[in-house]
Order: sequence, then C-alpha cells, then structure tokens
Amino acid sequence: MPRSRLSAVWFTDEPDRKPRLSRERIVRAAVALLDAEGVEGLSMRRLATRLDSGTMSLYEYVSSREDVVDLAVDAAVAEIELDGDDEDRHWREPLTRHMTRGRRVMRRHPWLPALMATRPLLGPHALARSEWVYALLHRAGLNGRRLTTAVGALTYYVQGYAGAENLWRTRQRDPAAEGELRRQAQEYLDHREERYPTLARHAGLGDDDFDASFRLGLEIVLDGIEVQIRASSRQGGSGATSSAP
Repeated sequence: MPRSRLSAVWFTDEPDRKPRLSRERIVRAAVALLDAEGVEGLSMRRLATRLDSGTMSLYEYVSSREDVVDLAVDAAVAEIELDGDDEDRHWREPLTRHMTRGRRVMRRHPWLPALMATRPLLGPHALARSEWVYALLHRAGLNGRRLTTAVGALTYYVQGYAGAENLWRTRQRDPAAEGELRRQAQEYLDHREERYPTLARHAGLGDDDFDASFRLGLEIVLDGIEVQIRASSRQGGSGATSSAP
C-alpha cells in the first residue's frame, strides 16, 4: 500500500565515512538482491551479507529498508534510456520508444512495476523521465487534466502490462507447457461457443506474442491521446473537458 510519508532519503546527503561502503554499492547490491529474491527477499540483514558488511553499518548510509527500496527503484528507472529534447520531432515516435524501453526494463527487474505504482517517485532519475514525458506531451498541446490523465494512462498501461507479463512468465517457464495450456483454454471456449460466441471466436487464447500485443495496445492508448491533443487544440489548449465533474 502507498505510504503516508515521503522517504527521507531524498532529503539527506550521503555521510562521508567508511569508504568501503557507499550508497552506490548498497544500491547495486539491493538491485541484485531484488532481482534474485524479489521484494520479500530484501532485508537489511541479507543486504549486509551480500556486501560482506555488518547490518548496522548500512544505517550510516540509509535510515531504513524503505530508503533502500526507494534508491533501488530510482537506480532501475535510470536504465530507461532518454532521448534528447528535440522539439521538432513528432511526439508519437519518441514516446513509443520510451514506453517500449520502460517495459524492457520492467521485464529485466520484475519487482519494479509494483514498486513504481505504490510510492512517490522522487528520485532524480525518475523525475527526469517524468519531466521528459510531461514536456513532450505538453509541447504536443496537452495541458491541465488532459496532460496528467494522458501521462497516467501511458504509465498505468506499461506498468500493468509488464507486471502481468512478469507474473505470467514466472508461472509459465516451459514454452511447450504454455502452448498446451493455451490450447486447452481455447478448446474449452470452443466447446461453449453457443454460450460465449464472441470469446470463442475472438479472445485469441493461443496468441503468445507479448511483444506484438504490447505494441498494439500502446498504439491504441496513443490514438486516444492524439484525439485529446486535437480536442485541446480546438479548445485553445485549456486542458478542460466538457465532461469533467
């Protein structure tokens, strides 16, 4: 669940002591531990063991396990490569690249989508990427609620897709077994076509191409944003919508 306070780690400087340790080393080890054991496997004791250090030594650089998590999230987000700020480019292509890179990083670090969705992202790398997306869509013509909602739609789509894909891949590691499961599920629907005709004909349970499905879903989200950009342009860029409560 989201926390009710902001992490203190973003408001404190790293202490200048114990050169064998540093926040950078601690964060690298934390990311590796999260990759190996997930969020539940991250503890200060296990992190200290990985660093060949005493547990209490870690607290000279961070205040809590939550600080470590915040730092690890920001370090992973830093792996999402940023394009330059070329204001002449169309917004769809760079945004598509950015969201595709985001999914790739979330697949590399399966713990990342859930953590990104449940805490304020105030690290420098996360803020830089948020600023880039907001600025790109703002230059395209979105303001106010249209802008924040468009960013939210993109963010939740990528996080949700990557999170669901990660869970599926955790359970389905054998391609042959996955194919058989999909075949059985489709057969189940086929035998009940009279009751579920649309699902039986169009659910496509045999489709295991996550990449193609992600690209198409992203195009659908971007199509919706393009409609809002045109509507914002017609209304003078106010960002207001007639249906807003």
